[in-house]
Amino acid sequence: MPEVDEQDEVRRATAVNRRRFLTVSGAAVAVAFGTNLASRHTSGAVPDVLHSDPFTLGIASGDPLPTAVVLWTRLAPEVFDPMGGMPYQNYPVSWQVATDTKFRHVVRAGVATARPEYRHSVHVDARGLQPGREYFYRFRAGSYLSPVGRTKTAPALSAYPANLRLGVLSCQAYSDGFYTPLHHLAAEDLDVVFFLGDYIYENAVNTAGGLRNDPSLNVPDIFMAAPDTLDLYRLRYSLYKTDPDLQEAHAAFPWVLTWDDHEVEDNYAGDVSRGALPTSDFLVQRANAYRAYWEHQPLRLPQEPNGPDAKLYRRFDFGNLMQVSVLDTRQYRSDQACGDGVKAGCADAGSPDRTITGAAQMGWLLDGLGGSTSRWNLIANQVMMAENRTTLADPPPVNMDAWDGYTADRKTLFDGIVDRGVDGVFVITGDTHTNYACDLKQNFDDMSSKTVGVEFVGTSISSAADGSDTNAGLELSLKANPHIKFDNFQRGYVTCEVSHDQVRADYKVVPYVTRRGAPISTRASFVTEYANPGLEAV
Repeated sequence: MPEVDEQDEVRRATAVNRRRFLTVSGAAVAVAFGTNLASRHTSGAVPDVLHSDPFTLGIASGDPLPTAVVLWTRLAPEVFDPMGGMPYQNYPVSWQVATDTKFRHVVRAGVATARPEYRHSVHVDARGLQPGREYFYRFRAGSYLSPVGRTKTAPALSAYPANLRLGVLSCQAYSDGFYTPLHHLAAEDLDVVFFLGDYIYENAVNTAGGLRNDPSLNVPDIFMAAPDTLDLYRLRYSLYKTDPDLQEAHAAFPWVLTWDDHEVEDNYAGDVSRGALPTSDFLVQRANAYRAYWEHQPLRLPQEPNGPDAKLYRRFDFGNLMQVSVLDTRQYRSDQACGDGVKAGCADAGSPDRTITGAAQMGWLLDGLGGSTSRWNLIANQVMMAENRTTLADPPPVNMDAWDGYTADRKTLFDGIVDRGVDGVFVITGDTHTNYACDLKQNFDDMSSKTVGVEFVGTSISSAADGSDTNAGLELSLKANPHIKFDNFQRGYVTCEVSHDQVRADYKVVPYVTRRGAPISTRASFVTEYANPGLEAV
């Protein structure tokens, strides 16, 4: 994919914003949000067709900049109706941003148009905010008010915050259990949350919600079929977003999201379907999946797909303390080597002709790292970057779907970090449903080689169900991989605290997700020091 000029993207987004969003005066918005007053509609408004709460899928914010944040909602009074219970007409949605929860001090407000072609989703790029500031936001449609959300802008580019607190999430298969970790996450004190893929799954969900085993959920039979059409992907997001713990976590913090494979199909690679669909057919499916993803996430207009293509890799600055490069290791990758799976001695895995990032994204990543003036450089990544030998055999079996299956790209990245003198590198990763804490060695065959950074791999929210603290495979992994300092197979999330001298990661786990009410605990904690890269248990 050719590189896109980011300033052009901002100009395009601004132009489209002017066309799509009508900003109204404070007085008009006060009327729209007033109690027992008729809502104020934009030109060409439709009659009030809302006879029940349209905010059934919750609210969200995301992609924080120093002076802006994206606000999201979708009108869906009937969750499992393909149109969400809305007519095929535009509908006005008022929004407010305030410095207090009671909205006495509203600082930005406007009216967005919820359009039927986007299934009445709303993406407000709320600009003109103050850097590093906590805000509260809400929406109104007709006579209905949304819940109140909390968000936070990034620090000013010239600022140097004392610390930043991050949440790291991935993998939330609805049918594998409840989202109890997300309920606990919402009580954390975080600046931003990173979701690293597998927001939805294509797996069948029965009427009782699979392992949730709750007949009152009354999940329609249509969820027994894997999604491939646009409406089926939209419905899948509708089901997931009804979860109260997911709604609570979205409303608590701004999220930065990227996808992995299950948002489309398990282990797809670029334009290659695991199900062996013809390329032309699979690209239609990918277009449907990408469109539904954008409609249901707090993403800016530059991330809106163009058919089967979407520019999801992007960069964020959190003052001078941390720069974040968000990757997309799925859309541009070569097909998995040696037929996918866990393989030993696969020569193609190291072929320089194969890529997990694509040439344009790798160039963008290395240029960003090399040009960074931040103390810490975070790479938000989908699949495990560190080598992970699954046995003591030589050659070792490794996962062809992870960076182990694309070792030329890993070498390019690690050598590029060393050659450019990039310090303070740490990677956050999802995918494996397992917690790992890893040193990233320039050469994994030589433990005396340079440690180019560290990787915190977070487990799943619910995928793979209850799990266990350890198992025979994980014990063998620790023996086979001296750079892996910790592994664990329970459900949960990771929090990271970034300060001037170190990054600390806390691995939070729950004992079960197949029933409600699990407590949260910290299973392990590690730090890496800026002056001495490498993990130490604390």
